[in-house]
Amino acid sequence: MKRNRVFTINKYLFIWLLVIPIFMFASNVNGEAIKPDLPKGKQTSLGLYVTAAEAYDKWLSTPGAVKVFDVRTLEEYIYIGHAPMAWNIPLLFQTHEWNADKGHFAMQPNPDFVSQVKEVAGPTDTIMVMCRSGGRSAMAVNLLAEAGFINAYNITDGMEGDKVDDSGSLYKGQRLRNGWKNSGVPWTYKIDPEQIKLNVETMEEEK
Repeated sequence: MKRNRVFTINKYLFIWLLVIPIFMFASNVNGEAIKPDLPKGKQTSLGLYVTAAEAYDKWLSTPGAVKVFDVRTLEEYIYIGHAPMAWNIPLLFQTHEWNADKGHFAMQPNPDFVSQVKEVAGPTDTIMVMCRSGGRSAMAVNLLAEAGFINAYNITDGMEGDKVDDSGSLYKGQRLRNGWKNSGVPWTYKIDPEQIKLNVETMEEEK
């Protein structure tokens, strides 16, 4: 009887030892759940993810300790709207050269992106990075990770959100599923020049 009991205990211990590595794999060192269902283009090397609503809640809980960065172009930041607390530091500049293969105007990298972020945040600061819908922000987080930032979160639904994919919807193809603008959190068209980091000379050279 005692032997059977020992076997049962060992069996549960064995199962638990299997579960622990799986649980650890499913979370990164900061305790944030990795989201394997994210498209590859939204994933980052740091594995830190939040939705727009979660990012706002994090900022609201400690506004002095959490910084929000909007890496869209200045044109998007101005004309589509932005989070009131977000710094605009473009990852890419919009050019006037049409890319026929991709069906949109070409964009050029901002060579000062990382250095401009460093003017506002340090490598251990908690930062939330946003673009239109999570792709450019993932690229930005990866660049920051290479530069030594360790707490950079990708806002996975961005400012505008993901496209409606319901073929029966009148709004199919429009970015109304989620995102900062569709989450019931504050956003604005009002511009604070102090929150914009932009090297005009570099931007003109890239164009």
